[in-house]
Amino acid sequence: MLNEVYNRRILELAGNIPRIGRLAAPDASATAHSKLCGSTVTIDLKMDGDTITDFAHEVKACALGQASSSIMARNIVGAKASELRRLREDVRRMLKENGSPPGEGRWADIAVLEPVRDYKARHASTLLTFDAVVSAIDEIEQKRGATAAAAH
Repeated sequence: MLNEVYNRRILELAGNIPRIGRLAAPDASATAHSKLCGSTVTIDLKMDGDTITDFAHEVKACALGQASSSIMARNIVGAKASELRRLREDVRRMLKENGSPPGEGRWADIAVLEPVRDYKARHASTLLTFDAVVSAIDEIEQKRGATAAAAH
């Protein structure tokens, strides 16, 4: 039943998204778009080393895209790049391969998205924020690699 997907917790998360807007001077920005539903998430990221120090986003998405963006915004500051790459893979696996949601800790809320696995048309919008964050991390690391290479 689709109403199981739009449960109370998902609607609460979708209705209360922190860190809306844009950063004045991000280290990188990335946009992820779902052709299927038209949802778009644009994120700005600042990093110190491999740790996220600031984050903002514009979310033009369905309730599922909003809920996953809300979970991201609540928990990303202080997270490591490797943790966020693993998180995207864990969420993808949860949706597409019957994997388990992340267990305890800062990402435990992602379990509320588990019912989405039965609705393939909703996977892309649910993954938008995770894809955008990893794209921005990749961009920051590429810039740093180019800078380090130029310095040698």
